Amino acid sequence: MYKFKTDKYQKSRGGRSRVLDITCEGCNAHITFYQKDGPGVLKRMYTDRFIDSRPNGSELTCTVCNRILGNLINYKKEDRPAYRLYVGSVKKRVVSSRDITASI
Repeated sequence: MYKFKTDKYQKSRGGRSRVLDITCEGCNAHITFYQKDGPGVLKRMYTDRFIDSRPNGSELTCTVCNRILGNLINYKKEDRPAYRLYVGSVKKRVVSSRDITASI
């Protein structure tokens, strides 16, 4: 079972977290499992919240079709690195934290 990260960022967003299965919109390939804190849409993915794989480089790309899904930024409000996602580039599905242990 995945243990959620609890820090000031999670607490500032209301303390509610969930695990998302992120897939490529183009080819439906699995990209990563991601801890999403708080409500709202997924506009950016913080690098410290990736669970099973951490991208490297300035772009987040699909490993199967090489589609560019987002680019690396430094989110100024919190001074932390994140990938800004392009609109419609990924699909997301909420999964149980118990389900991802077999995949990691």
